[in-house]
Amino acid sequence: MSSGWLLLIIPGLIWGTSFLFMAEGLRAVGPSGVAFIRIAVGFATLAMFRSARRPVERKDWGSVAWLGLLWFAFPLSMFPFAEQRVSSALTGMLNGANPLFATVVASWIVRRAPSRGVAVGLAVGMAGIVLLSIPALSAGRSSALGVAMILIALVSYGIALSIARSLQQKYGAVPVIWRAQAVAVVLTAPLGIPDLVNAHWSLVPLLSLLALGAFGTAIANVLMASAAGRYGAARASATTFLIPVVALLLGVVILHEQVAALSIAGGMICVVGAWLMKRASAH
Repeated sequence: MSSGWLLLIIPGLIWGTSFLFMAEGLRAVGPSGVAFIRIAVGFATLAMFRSARRPVERKDWGSVAWLGLLWFAFPLSMFPFAEQRVSSALTGMLNGANPLFATVVASWIVRRAPSRGVAVGLAVGMAGIVLLSIPALSAGRSSALGVAMILIALVSYGIALSIARSLQQKYGAVPVIWRAQAVAVVLTAPLGIPDLVNAHWSLVPLLSLLALGAFGTAIANVLMASAAGRYGAARASATTFLIPVVALLLGVVILHEQVAALSIAGGMICVVGAWLMKRASAH
């Protein structure tokens, strides 16, 4: 396999494992602590890249601060809370809907309806989300709350991506992400540090959270930025189609999670919808 294909595939594989690492981390520390650790470790990892320290104009710091909230602090706090209520596999599969929410938010911001092809993909993807969520919603109030947390986090991602696009074009992805993570470290510290104080550490949760921060919150973003620079954002974004598949396999095989067949079918339909949107956008 060529290095080019690896550059496209590895970020999806890393992000797909993130939900397993979160589940393991939650065995030792509370959800706010999980969010704080992964962001802090991600920030420290990106600091080792020279490109991260490329200057950003003062006038753009407000937008960077919003990214710190909407791209990191808020959604990365929602996922651990959600995983206390639903499986890591379901959380990962729902993340396959990320392109759908990004498209809806972008269309709302520019006040322009998507093209017919994109709209078809969006409809297919939304149908997949409904099917994916039905078993969890029928399982009780706690599971329904977990699904709601994930979907709200995806809306936050969609808003953040709309803000990030112009900043990344101006400065590159890594300097923007690094500074946004600095903001997110500050925002998550008040709740995250008390969770750390009360944590009960063992080796596997500790290593899982270090890997979650270093790879899922830092390295994968660098690789994604490199892939976007080499192949274009549309082609590079195809790596996100791997996330639901990897999360499902790891959740079932390693954590022995039970996932309803309807949820699996919904997750696959959701990915098909995202693929249809990507294909329509390329024409």
